[in-house]
Amino acid sequence: MKQLKQFFHLAIFTLLIGLAGVSHASTLEQVLKTGTLRVGVSLFEPWVIKNQTGNLDGYEVQIAKQLAKDMGVKPEFKVLEWENLIETLEAKQIDIIIAGMAITPERALRINFSSPYASSGISIAACLAQTTNMNSLDELNNPKVTIGAVSNTVAEQLAGQVFNKAKIKSFVKSEDAINAVLEGEIHALVESSPIPQFLALKHPNQVDVPLSKPLLSYKTGMAVNKGEQDFLNYLNAWITARDAEGWLPAKHKYWFESLEWKKE
Repeated sequence: MKQLKQFFHLAIFTLLIGLAGVSHASTLEQVLKTGTLRVGVSLFEPWVIKNQTGNLDGYEVQIAKQLAKDMGVKPEFKVLEWENLIETLEAKQIDIIIAGMAITPERALRINFSSPYASSGISIAACLAQTTNMNSLDELNNPKVTIGAVSNTVAEQLAGQVFNKAKIKSFVKSEDAINAVLEGEIHALVESSPIPQFLALKHPNQVDVPLSKPLLSYKTGMAVNKGEQDFLNYLNAWITARDAEGWLPAKHKYWFESLEWKKE
């Protein structure tokens, strides 16, 4: 009996050692080993844009490039539709999402967020041709009004809550939603700042921003898969350091509080 018990303990110990030996390397370890950080992004100006040469640029792109540089690796960008970002991360086709994604409890059930690295808000871009005779925000909330938003965003959820009587039209691409409000296909667009403000500055005869304050404020974070605590620890340390030295605030000010980047 004693020999059988010893054999049983030895078998369990051997099994545990075997399981430890076949454990998968973490995403952070793989990134450092391959020398490539696969970044999921989505085209939203000024978060991610294509410049005049057709190359990716924008607030998130510059953040991802600096992050990769500090890690000693190269960034590899994968441009995705917004609604496909999380499932692409879960499928491990990318290592991280850096796309101005709002930190929400619902999303946190599927992915792990880093500490916030930026703040933003959701505002309204109203089509002047469609809303000239309207005197208050309440007038947008009726069945004859169409409100636009990009699908699977916090802006879309907010639009449905604030304008629950209006028709909510969802768009897969941000540029399609912007064109819809410019061309008068929708009465107003609910979108993250500074998109409404930039539209009003660029098209003052077509678009107006009726609110001086955002409908909702939120924090943005980088996103990695569940179980990637070492990666998350590094990201949080990186954000803390880059924020303290002023690099992150300076980049945010450049891309969100001016139009200098449009001139370059």
